[in-house]
Amino acid sequence: MAKTFGDELIESLGEAVAHASGKSKAAKVHVVHVPDVRGLRERLKMSQQAFATTYRIPLATLKGWEQGRRQPDATAAAYLSVIEKLPTEARAVLEG
Repeated sequence: MAKTFGDELIESLGEAVAHASGKSKAAKVHVVHVPDVRGLRERLKMSQQAFATTYRIPLATLKGWEQGRRQPDATAAAYLSVIEKLPTEARAVLEG
């Protein structure tokens, strides 16, 4: 017998509750490393304006990250990781 939408919904909610309570390993959890943006900028000895301009990040976005009002999404976090590991190379690519 085919499941109804309601049956599937109830089953899905049960799976979500099991996952949330740590009783299920069925769901995958993705952890995104987000560099400390302010710390990265300060290690590079750059002002907010210079960092934003150099790495083509809107200044308001950078300030939001640094002040904790926003978090970088996965793509931005990956870009920040590249800047963290290869700051000179990232700058050169953007200049060239």
